[in-house]
Amino acid sequence: MAQVEATTERVVAADAEKVFDALADYSGTRAKLLPEHFSEYEVREGGDGEGTLVHWKLQATSKRVRDCLLEVTEPTDGQLVEKDRNSSMVTTWTVTPAGEGKSRVVVTTVWNGAGGIGGFFEKTFAPKGLARIYDAVLTKLATEVEK
Repeated sequence: MAQVEATTERVVAADAEKVFDALADYSGTRAKLLPEHFSEYEVREGGDGEGTLVHWKLQATSKRVRDCLLEVTEPTDGQLVEKDRNSSMVTTWTVTPAGEGKSRVVVTTVWNGAGGIGGFFEKTFAPKGLARIYDAVLTKLATEVEK
């Protein structure tokens, strides 16, 4: 079983605190940022950053739907970590200043992939697909915070 990793990033024309607050707002803003790949979104505990428990289904492909129950932590300033209770998947959002009135948002998801030939295809294609999904989230994030 090899670890699979998908990463994407974007520079957003808003300060890092505003961007981080939007990402950490699971009870409000976050639901607006999710593209059609996400369904059954529900905040089960908390709703603002650390201590939040959020559920959604992520449809990565037409046949692959992942039921996610995520615990949110904030291990360092500008960082949100979502650990899936239902799998090995961990998504880390990192927001850092990127010049006057701008910030860089990096999202990285890692999980333990399958073995064998299936694992080869997962490691080859899944990161690109997941990066496309998170690119869509970052596009919506930029639209939301650049208002």
